[in-house]
Amino acid sequence: QLRIAESGGGLVQSGGSLRLSCAASRFTLKPYAIGWFRQAPGKEREGLACISTTGEKTIYSDSVEGRFTISRDHERDTADLQLRDLKPEDTGVYFCAAELFGNTRPMYCQIGAARYDYWGQGAQVTVSS
Repeated sequence: QLRIAESGGGLVQSGGSLRLSCAASRFTLKPYAIGWFRQAPGKEREGLACISTTGEKTIYSDSVEGRFTISRDHERDTADLQLRDLKPEDTGVYFCAAELFGNTRPMYCQIGAARYDYWGQGAQVTVSS
């Protein structure tokens, strides 16, 4: 079974930046489309961004487009989320997830949480005002 984990969370001031990374143990991320999600206190999990297996397709939610960038590093076998111009409302637990349906579909990804197969434990991001 694929196990994935996030790293890079922390405390940052409003307007600052962070880089989150998603990596797998035992198996490779390469066959999976990857999504990043956020759960703020008292709110439902929100899809932020996704990237296809080849990196050719990306999708962003309206709330983060232009500020966050998702990418894949095939050498390191990671999927990263660069967060810029952070705001206090970006505070939450950030999860990466892997969807096997993306395998052999180089232009496929989507940010609906229900279809993802594997999830990390989450990384806390706190943005102070």
